[in-house]
Amino acid sequence: MMRVYAAEVFGTFAMVFAGTGAIVVNQVHPGTIGHAGIALTFGLIVTAMIYGLGERSGAHMNPAVTLAFAVAGRFRWSSVPGYLSAQVLGAAAASFTLAALFPGLAAYGGTLPADTARQAWVFEFLLSLILMVVILGVSTGAKEKGLLAGVAIGGTIALEAMFAGPVCGASMNPARSLAPALAAGHFEHLWIYLTAPIVGTVGGVLVWRCLDESKGETP
Repeated sequence: MMRVYAAEVFGTFAMVFAGTGAIVVNQVHPGTIGHAGIALTFGLIVTAMIYGLGERSGAHMNPAVTLAFAVAGRFRWSSVPGYLSAQVLGAAAASFTLAALFPGLAAYGGTLPADTARQAWVFEFLLSLILMVVILGVSTGAKEKGLLAGVAIGGTIALEAMFAGPVCGASMNPARSLAPALAAGHFEHLWIYLTAPIVGTVGGVLVWRCLDESKGETP
């Protein structure tokens, strides 16, 4: 089981290091990556980790996804604490690595609402809900199935980051937002990114159950 947890540590580290690292590099070297490049980086690293680690741990890399899988009955509740701990550890290690490489920055890829907290919360809720419906649709149990599962999930993350990133940061992941906040010491509006993705992914489970129950019906 330790190897499974290690896979979650590594996968979450890689995701946060590459994704928020793209934000940091774009901040330090303005215009070199751009918003579209940041969105694609997040999507591509998630895709890569799914293919690289999916058979080992399912490559959740997201506490909200792990909790939603448990709610859906596709994941053992007894494994949830270990997965969540591994994800937070991996994400924090990535953010503190970036802080060591680029000392003195005000933030390390943290997420903040562009306008109101309510707007950001609703965006994060809906983005997470949509993402979880896609994940459930391309997974068996708590692991992905088929050759295009990684592309579907990574593509969804890139798409959502592309259009919603300027509004709310498009986190969809409590660990991804918590880690930069810890590294920078800024916790403003963090509650949005700890609660909305969890409520959203659980909502995605409910939506998927409705869709799944009617899958045998002919339109």
